Amino acid sequence: MIQLNNPSYYNNRELSWLAFNERVLQEALDPRNPLLEKLKFLAIFSSNLDEFFMVRVAGLQDQVKVGFNKPENKAGMTPKQQLREIALKNHQLVNLQYDTLRKILYPKLQKEHVHFLKVRELNDSQREALETYFDEHIFPVLTPMAIDAYRPFPMLLNKSINLAVVLEDPTKETDSEQRMRTAIVQLPAMLERFVQLPENGGLRKLLLLEDIIGFFIGKLFHGYEVKSTTVFRITRNADMTIHEEGARDLLKEIEEELKKRKWGAAVRLEVQKDGLDPVILDYLMRELEVHPKDVYEIDGFLDLTVFFSFYKKMAPIWEHLVYEGKISQLPAGMENGKAIFAKIADEDVFLHHPYESFEPVVEFISEAADDPDVLAIKQTLYRVSGDSPVIKALKRAAENGKQVTVLVELKARFDEENNVHWAKELEKAGCHVIYGMTHLKTHSKITLVVRKKQGRIERFVHLGTGNYNDQTAKIYTDMSLFTSKKEIGIDATNFFNYLSGYTEKPEFHYLSVAPFSIRKDILHLIDSEIRYEKKYGNGHIVAKMNSLTDKIIIMKLYEASRAGVKIDLIVRGICCLRPGIPGVSDNIRVRSIVGRLLEHSRVYYFHQNGKEKTFLSSADMMTRNLNNRIEILFPVLDKRVKGQVWEILELGLKDNVKARAQDAEGNYGYVRRMEGQAVIDSQMELFERAYQVAEDEE
Repeated sequence: MIQLNNPSYYNNRELSWLAFNERVLQEALDPRNPLLEKLKFLAIFSSNLDEFFMVRVAGLQDQVKVGFNKPENKAGMTPKQQLREIALKNHQLVNLQYDTLRKILYPKLQKEHVHFLKVRELNDSQREALETYFDEHIFPVLTPMAIDAYRPFPMLLNKSINLAVVLEDPTKETDSEQRMRTAIVQLPAMLERFVQLPENGGLRKLLLLEDIIGFFIGKLFHGYEVKSTTVFRITRNADMTIHEEGARDLLKEIEEELKKRKWGAAVRLEVQKDGLDPVILDYLMRELEVHPKDVYEIDGFLDLTVFFSFYKKMAPIWEHLVYEGKISQLPAGMENGKAIFAKIADEDVFLHHPYESFEPVVEFISEAADDPDVLAIKQTLYRVSGDSPVIKALKRAAENGKQVTVLVELKARFDEENNVHWAKELEKAGCHVIYGMTHLKTHSKITLVVRKKQGRIERFVHLGTGNYNDQTAKIYTDMSLFTSKKEIGIDATNFFNYLSGYTEKPEFHYLSVAPFSIRKDILHLIDSEIRYEKKYGNGHIVAKMNSLTDKIIIMKLYEASRAGVKIDLIVRGICCLRPGIPGVSDNIRVRSIVGRLLEHSRVYYFHQNGKEKTFLSSADMMTRNLNNRIEILFPVLDKRVKGQVWEILELGLKDNVKARAQDAEGNYGYVRRMEGQAVIDSQMELFERAYQVAEDEE
């Protein structure tokens, strides 16, 4: 008798995430990617890892500290076991990351006449020029922090790079221990990390800020002899605890928690091997209370997220070392000058970003702001860009006298500060700003425009899988839909009224809303597919999402597989389901596409004996999304749009360039291309298709 809750049938959530980050790292090794893009993937890998430690590892460490030792409910690993396996895998990945940089990417940079140098490698005249630069530009900004009986170990900022300096006081005649002193110097965040020497014959010579400071560190400690300089970086627990029940003003509560985030408990210590003082390492571990497994001795410089700024600076100069530029196209029928409301009134409009432009979404809100017939705009905002045209349009709408209601999610992780700012700006402009429901994040993506035309009320709705962010819409793949269907307009009205006022949970015509019904509706659809498989033998489910962790959904998919339903999953990140287990998941295939663009769409397709049902959603099949967030799952009702979505899914299932397949042990490998099979990079193919449609429209 097969027990579907057997821990061996599941991947641990955290280890599955590390497997995803390994796929990101593989892009830095892919010979098809240009050099600057490879460096950017190293930065993405590091940035991902920072967040992983600040949230996921921090949470596990907290569990261990309070003595919680219960196994998690899928793979059955205790917090201690998870931390041990995370450390083992992650040390391997970080070593691979730096091996990639040193052995593969540095030589390629040198061929492009870029050299990363140490100060000790410079000649006398170069060092003299650098010393002048240090004295004039760096020294005035530095603050040495002595550590002694009167000055305890300083509270160092999360993710900051620091130099621990061991000094000897030659005036003391006592034993050597009493002659030794320790100080900390923090790298100023406002200074450029890479310092460039004057070019010589086209050579670009770069030095690291911390290496320069370390070389001239003695200038900060006159009268003392520098014995060692150790470069280190700490990562802190950045998870926030919001006491919503007791918070009279959620805005202020969030602002207070943001201040604390900078000073959470240390969860990781990175030290640079070059110049590492073992005594200082022991000292830092004691002071920061960091376990040895969370210490990373780095054979290279710390914090490779610096390659984000390097990429931004060099990309305009090195066009041959970045991806060929791709331009988002306007969708078919949107460029003929017809007003957007008239177009949506005629038919549903489907957008696939970034292959198709995000501009119609901005235009939709902007036109609503200026249209004298528009009475009200209601919108949810989770993450927006720094100079958001969406925010500008909403403010303008309020100033034009329209009823503007904006739900700003203040608890959007690592965007809290940004969202607090926008909430205040919107309120100043006269918008009615709400913050959602207690203990639930509002992650849904929906806009409702109410318009009065010739005495009749019209509702126009935009629903999507991604954020109202014009910048990430250029690099995230997302789908969205404009519709004027009456029932969906009524659903949207009821949805916003439920969030903003006191009313019972409404019954929706078409929308499915978490935490109330999405899981139940998905389970019902899978059950239905099982019945069709048993009766007609044609059961088929295709689902595309960022992550799959919900055990109830996974067990139901296992049940469907055992019944013979063919299941194709495209899961970019975490996937706790294991495919190909005999008698359990034989009929399930799992693939992950990691490439130039970040796959972010959530699509759920059910064959239903030919009565195909297709849904788009803001929600992944994760327990947190289904239990703790306000999410929307919405159907694709237009037959033409259904066909478009299916073509996208089908192409993803055929990708043999950037797709990796998961095996029954939870391991991933590139999808093998069969002899004679066409090369299919789904992302590039979708750009080509968008170009072709645009050409055909001309």
